[in-house]
Amino acid sequence: MAKEFKLSAERLEELKQELNYLKTVREREVADQIKEARSFGDLSENSEYDEAKNEQGKLYSRIAEVENILANYVIIEEHEEAPNSVRLGSKIRVLDLEFGEEESYEVVGSQEADPMNGRISEDSPFGRALLGKAVGEEVHVEAPAGMVRYKVLDIQK
Repeated sequence: MAKEFKLSAERLEELKQELNYLKTVREREVADQIKEARSFGDLSENSEYDEAKNEQGKLYSRIAEVENILANYVIIEEHEEAPNSVRLGSKIRVLDLEFGEEESYEVVGSQEADPMNGRISEDSPFGRALLGKAVGEEVHVEAPAGMVRYKVLDIQK
Protein backbone atom coordinates (compact mmCIF):
# COMPACT_ATOMS: atom_id res chain seq x y z
CA MET A 1 0.00 0.00 0.00
CA ALA A 2 1.29 3.44 -0.93
CA LYS A 3 1.98 6.03 1.73
CA GLU A 4 -0.75 8.64 2.09
CA PHE A 5 0.32 12.27 1.96
CA LYS A 6 -1.81 14.61 4.06
CA LEU A 7 -2.12 17.99 2.36
CA SER A 8 -4.01 21.20 2.83
CA ALA A 9 -6.07 22.38 -0.13
CA GLU A 10 -3.55 25.19 -0.70
CA ARG A 11 -0.58 22.78 -0.81
CA LEU A 12 -2.48 20.49 -3.21
CA GLU A 13 -2.99 23.41 -5.58
CA GLU A 14 0.70 24.40 -5.30
CA LEU A 15 1.78 20.86 -6.21
CA LYS A 16 -0.56 20.75 -9.21
CA GLN A 17 0.87 24.05 -10.45
CA GLU A 18 4.43 22.85 -9.85
CA LEU A 19 3.79 19.66 -11.80
CA ASN A 20 2.32 21.63 -14.69
CA TYR A 21 5.36 23.96 -14.70
CA LEU A 22 7.82 21.06 -14.53
CA LYS A 23 6.15 19.17 -17.39
CA THR A 24 5.76 22.15 -19.69
CA VAL A 25 8.18 25.03 -19.17
CA ARG A 26 11.02 23.36 -17.26
CA GLU A 27 11.10 20.19 -19.37
CA ARG A 28 11.42 22.30 -22.52
CA GLU A 29 14.22 24.38 -20.95
CA VAL A 30 16.22 21.28 -20.04
CA ALA A 31 15.69 19.75 -23.50
CA ASP A 32 17.02 22.97 -25.03
CA GLN A 33 20.06 22.87 -22.71
CA ILE A 34 20.83 19.30 -23.83
CA LYS A 35 20.37 20.22 -27.49
CA GLU A 36 22.70 23.21 -27.14
CA ALA A 37 25.32 21.18 -25.23
CA ARG A 38 25.29 18.49 -27.94
CA SER A 39 26.18 21.11 -30.49
CA PHE A 40 29.49 21.73 -28.69
CA GLY A 41 30.90 18.50 -30.08
CA ASP A 42 32.55 15.50 -28.37
CA LEU A 43 30.14 14.32 -25.64
CA SER A 44 32.82 12.41 -23.71
CA GLU A 45 34.51 15.65 -22.60
CA ASN A 46 31.50 17.94 -22.69
CA SER A 47 30.78 19.21 -19.16
CA GLU A 48 27.80 21.25 -20.36
CA TYR A 49 26.20 18.07 -21.72
CA ASP A 50 26.88 16.19 -18.46
CA GLU A 51 25.38 19.03 -16.43
CA ALA A 52 22.30 19.21 -18.67
CA LYS A 53 21.78 15.43 -18.38
CA ASN A 54 22.11 15.68 -14.57
CA GLU A 55 19.54 18.47 -14.57
CA GLN A 56 17.22 16.29 -16.66
CA GLY A 57 17.58 13.46 -14.13
CA LYS A 58 16.72 15.79 -11.24
CA LEU A 59 13.73 17.12 -13.18
CA TYR A 60 12.32 13.65 -13.91
CA SER A 61 12.93 12.61 -10.31
CA ARG A 62 10.95 15.61 -9.01
CA ILE A 63 8.15 15.00 -11.54
CA ALA A 64 7.88 11.38 -10.33
CA GLU A 65 7.88 12.53 -6.69
CA VAL A 66 5.10 15.09 -7.25
CA GLU A 67 3.05 12.60 -9.30
CA ASN A 68 3.35 10.06 -6.47
CA ILE A 69 2.14 12.64 -3.93
CA LEU A 70 -0.77 13.65 -6.18
CA ALA A 71 -1.73 9.99 -6.66
CA ASN A 72 -1.78 9.28 -2.91
CA TYR A 73 -2.95 12.44 -1.13
CA VAL A 74 -5.63 13.01 1.48
CA ILE A 75 -7.01 16.51 2.06
CA ILE A 76 -6.87 17.78 5.64
CA GLU A 77 -10.47 18.44 6.63
CA GLU A 78 -12.18 19.98 9.61
CA HIS A 79 -13.44 17.39 12.07
CA GLU A 80 -16.30 18.07 14.41
CA GLU A 81 -15.87 15.14 16.81
CA ALA A 82 -13.19 16.90 18.91
CA PRO A 83 -13.36 20.57 17.98
CA ASN A 84 -11.25 21.76 20.93
CA SER A 85 -8.28 19.45 20.51
CA VAL A 86 -5.12 19.66 18.43
CA ARG A 87 -5.34 17.89 15.08
CA LEU A 88 -3.93 18.21 11.60
CA GLY A 89 -4.40 21.78 10.41
CA SER A 90 -4.59 23.27 13.91
CA LYS A 91 -2.77 26.49 14.71
CA ILE A 92 -1.61 26.39 18.30
CA ARG A 93 0.11 28.52 20.88
CA VAL A 94 2.16 26.75 23.52
CA LEU A 95 4.19 27.80 26.55
CA ASP A 96 7.66 26.31 26.97
CA LEU A 97 7.50 25.43 30.67
CA GLU A 98 11.29 25.44 31.11
CA PHE A 99 11.99 28.87 29.62
CA GLY A 100 8.57 30.51 30.00
CA GLU A 101 8.44 31.43 26.30
CA GLU A 102 5.32 31.36 24.14
CA GLU A 103 5.62 29.77 20.71
CA SER A 104 3.16 29.38 17.84
CA TYR A 105 2.94 26.43 15.48
CA GLU A 106 0.72 24.93 12.83
CA VAL A 107 0.37 21.14 12.68
CA VAL A 108 0.65 20.04 9.05
CA GLY A 109 1.27 16.93 6.96
CA SER A 110 4.86 15.85 6.37
CA GLN A 111 4.91 17.36 2.85
CA GLU A 112 4.19 20.82 4.23
CA ALA A 113 6.49 20.78 7.26
CA ASP A 114 8.74 23.81 7.67
CA PRO A 115 9.90 23.92 11.31
CA MET A 116 11.85 27.15 10.82
CA ASN A 117 8.56 28.86 9.98
CA GLY A 118 6.43 27.24 12.67
CA ARG A 119 4.91 24.47 10.53
CA ILE A 120 5.50 21.15 12.26
CA SER A 121 4.77 17.72 10.87
CA GLU A 122 2.21 15.49 12.51
CA ASP A 123 4.84 12.75 12.12
CA SER A 124 7.47 14.60 14.18
CA PRO A 125 7.84 13.71 17.88
CA PHE A 126 6.46 17.13 18.86
CA GLY A 127 3.59 16.88 16.37
CA ARG A 128 2.62 13.40 17.57
CA ALA A 129 2.74 14.55 21.21
CA LEU A 130 0.43 17.50 20.43
CA LEU A 131 -2.27 15.56 18.57
CA GLY A 132 -5.43 15.17 20.63
CA LYS A 133 -4.37 17.61 23.36
CA ALA A 134 -6.73 20.34 24.57
CA VAL A 135 -6.14 23.85 25.90
CA GLY A 136 -4.51 23.67 29.33
CA GLU A 137 -2.97 20.22 28.85
CA GLU A 138 0.74 19.60 29.17
CA VAL A 139 2.74 18.02 26.37
CA HIS A 140 5.93 16.06 27.06
CA VAL A 141 8.33 15.58 24.17
CA GLU A 142 11.47 13.44 24.23
CA ALA A 143 14.16 15.53 22.53
CA PRO A 144 17.90 14.93 22.07
CA ALA A 145 18.54 17.38 24.93
CA GLY A 146 16.10 15.52 27.21
CA MET A 147 12.42 15.82 28.08
CA VAL A 148 10.84 19.11 26.97
CA ARG A 149 7.52 20.24 28.47
CA TYR A 150 4.94 22.55 26.93
CA LYS A 151 1.48 23.72 27.94
CA VAL A 152 -1.18 24.24 25.25
CA LEU A 153 -2.48 27.84 25.55
CA ASP A 154 -4.69 28.21 22.48
CA ILE A 155 -5.97 26.16 19.55
CA GLN A 156 -7.35 27.64 16.34
CA LYS A 157 -8.59 25.81 13.27
